[in-house]
Amino acid sequence: WVDILRIALNNGKHRPPPLVQRPADPAVISPQDPTLVIGSSLIAACSVNSDLHLKAEDLYWTLNGRRLPPESYKVLNGTTLSVALANLNGSRQQSGDNLVCHSRDGSILAGSCLYVGLPPEKPVNITCWSKNMKDLTCKWAPGTEGETYLHTNYTLKYKLRWYGRDNTCQEYRTAGQYSCHIPKDLALFTPYEIWVEASNRLGVAVSEVVMLDILDVVTTDPPADVTVSRVGDLEDQLSVRWSSPPALKDFLFQAKYQIQYRVEESSEWKVVDDVGNQTSCRLAGLRPGTVYFVQVRCNPFGIYGSKKAGIWSDWSNPTAASTPRSGEQHGPAAITMVGEEGKGPSESSTLARPAGHRGGDWGNVQPWGICQGPSSQLICMGHWRAGPGILQWERLQQGASGWQRVLGPWAWLPGGAWAPSWWERAR
Repeated sequence: WVDILRIALNNGKHRPPPLVQRPADPAVISPQDPTLVIGSSLIAACSVNSDLHLKAEDLYWTLNGRRLPPESYKVLNGTTLSVALANLNGSRQQSGDNLVCHSRDGSILAGSCLYVGLPPEKPVNITCWSKNMKDLTCKWAPGTEGETYLHTNYTLKYKLRWYGRDNTCQEYRTAGQYSCHIPKDLALFTPYEIWVEASNRLGVAVSEVVMLDILDVVTTDPPADVTVSRVGDLEDQLSVRWSSPPALKDFLFQAKYQIQYRVEESSEWKVVDDVGNQTSCRLAGLRPGTVYFVQVRCNPFGIYGSKKAGIWSDWSNPTAASTPRSGEQHGPAAITMVGEEGKGPSESSTLARPAGHRGGDWGNVQPWGICQGPSSQLICMGHWRAGPGILQWERLQQGASGWQRVLGPWAWLPGGAWAPSWWERAR
């Protein structure tokens, strides 16, 4: 077999490809791509290939595009020039600072990345929550210093406390920069151990282990079906009603609720803390003839006997309602406005809407209104979103000659006076 192979090679069969010699690099920098702690010093050397016929005196250095002063150079031999860097600052970018050796005409001969930073500190302040007991999301802080100036990887790991193997979270940055989401396959009634590992080019740091039970960190969706309505003729009160979170309806738990409300022209919310486990509340001490926005949130606690306080849900979408004006005539034709901000009315009523669009300063108008009363004395109150965060209100009354504006506390609408032809009734 050896003779046969030798004959085949001699005949030019199975001849290996010719070796291609890689051209020599113009220059080499040493050390190449070093990692250094902030405050360190470095001496780097650039050695030029002799084929270029360049001398050490023909070279210069730049760091991140800035030419380094000649007094930091030293000629080591005819083709090698060094540079001394002292008290280095953290890298400007996590991909490293660019240290480059140039020839006299500015050509780049060689480059090196300098990674200057700090080793990671152990992550702190690990907090976790479970949405409707179906998943687990955890957040943490990177340590007291925070910035390491180097690319730092964070890995969240977890395991059942008394048995089981280590698991690694896969879905990062779902709730911010330092967060991870575990979407499924979680056990109830058994505590977990959770920790975070931080690693970069200068080392590894591990957080303290946090122990938690899923049942102790449950949060839920905001309360559903939030409605706000007037309380008869009372000028200073509104009634708020809602439904408990539907995702937890089959679980044994209690709930606490909070309400916050504000007037239309203000961004400051007032909070009602003592709602308890009720699904309704009456707001009192309000201003007459004023539009209020109301939100509700839920804190499920005591799930399957858990002793922990629970975690508050997000606030529900704002729902708006107005209190009656002082001295306003009430009766069959009284206006009742109940609806969620930016949406249509949430109670059955006759809906009035513009039949056309005037253009001009109307912009992107999304109108709706609520009308009540007999046909001969129909009163409508309209709600328009004229732009982000801008709500416009108008009260109209149908008289013998058609629709008429009724002056009152409502804000004026862009576009000026109304014309009867703009409106139609939709039943």
